[in-house]
Amino acid sequence: MTVTAPSTPEAKEPLVVSTFAEAKEVYRAKDLRQALYDEGEVVMGDVLVNLHGAEHRARRRAENKMFRREVFERYERELFPQVIERTLAPYVEAGRVDLVTLGHELLLNLAALTAGVDRPQGTAEETHHLYSYMMLFIEGATLAHSTGDKDAQRKCIYAGLLDWDRDFLAPSIERRRALLERKAAGEDVELPRDVLTTLLENWDELELTHEVLRREIAFFLLAGAHTTATAFVRSIDHILSWVEKHPEDLEVIRTDQLFVQRCIHETVRLNPSSPIGKRRALAPVSLSSGEVNEGDFVILDLQNINRDPEVFGEDAAEFNPRRPLPPGVAPFGLSFGGGMHVCIGQDLAAGVVPRADFEADNHLFGLLTGSVQAVLTAGVRRDPDNAPERDKNTLRPYWGSYPVLLGDGS
Repeated sequence: MTVTAPSTPEAKEPLVVSTFAEAKEVYRAKDLRQALYDEGEVVMGDVLVNLHGAEHRARRRAENKMFRREVFERYERELFPQVIERTLAPYVEAGRVDLVTLGHELLLNLAALTAGVDRPQGTAEETHHLYSYMMLFIEGATLAHSTGDKDAQRKCIYAGLLDWDRDFLAPSIERRRALLERKAAGEDVELPRDVLTTLLENWDELELTHEVLRREIAFFLLAGAHTTATAFVRSIDHILSWVEKHPEDLEVIRTDQLFVQRCIHETVRLNPSSPIGKRRALAPVSLSSGEVNEGDFVILDLQNINRDPEVFGEDAAEFNPRRPLPPGVAPFGLSFGGGMHVCIGQDLAAGVVPRADFEADNHLFGLLTGSVQAVLTAGVRRDPDNAPERDKNTLRPYWGSYPVLLGDGS
């Protein structure tokens, strides 16, 4: 069932929450429903992040079967390193790359693995073809922030979804259903460990339609590629600035995965993928910051919430990967959400938060750490002749281009 926000003349101004404690209270409130993607239903309708209550629990329970530690370990230690090396190699040889393009290409390759989108040709042309579709899906998911003609964009995005289904999704479904049939017949077959296979295995239980499946896989593709790609670029930007001020850490960032992971977490804290969260009340809700009536909206100002000096210290607005944290506070703040809608791919993207008994051999650093460290090891540095530029096509604080040089500079 697709949910749209009611529009009534009596609707009052949203309640804006800007402290860490108030935000955690909002995430715990069961009668506050996700509303951030109401305008992006062409891609986001009925996907996991937009579901609520029993529907959300059922979908999440099924997809959790894929998002397990043993699956993450295989991806991080066996599959991702190969993809990272293969994607980065031509740019290392060229000695330069735009981090925005690299980030989307690299994380698209990784996201396609986890979402279950096959690329049988394995060519650069095929990757670029899929990339063009993903950029269209991103446009759909962030439609609320668009500065263009939204109705025209919706038509274009929907047409793109149908073309992507024909070119990529339908063949991926066909291959997995054939494997599932062989397994049901008693054959010893190894099934892919991805979201698409998981949903097909639980098809009847979840009462899915093809249209919902199409949007769900498109969502995992764009979430896995786009949000991590923006964090990828921002992390390298922060790290380059940090090393300029702390040259003694140059060798550390190239050799110490844990320090790089701390840089990732600090970047995600300062730069949540969306600067705000948004909830709509399904019933009256009493919060310490105010009363919310049915139909009212609550805005979570994540930029300020994650920079709350009461939690993160007086320098909360600054990048500091060596920041001490109070007990029970994640180093990335609330950028991955909280409560029932905490990001299902949090550990896959950012790794597990290190504990006091940290052991590198048993730790999951996350695909962002591996991707960023590969670029750092390749000798990334800013291009003195080409300054980075912000994306002018959206109100969100994204980089539009970020040219860098690679290699030792000789």
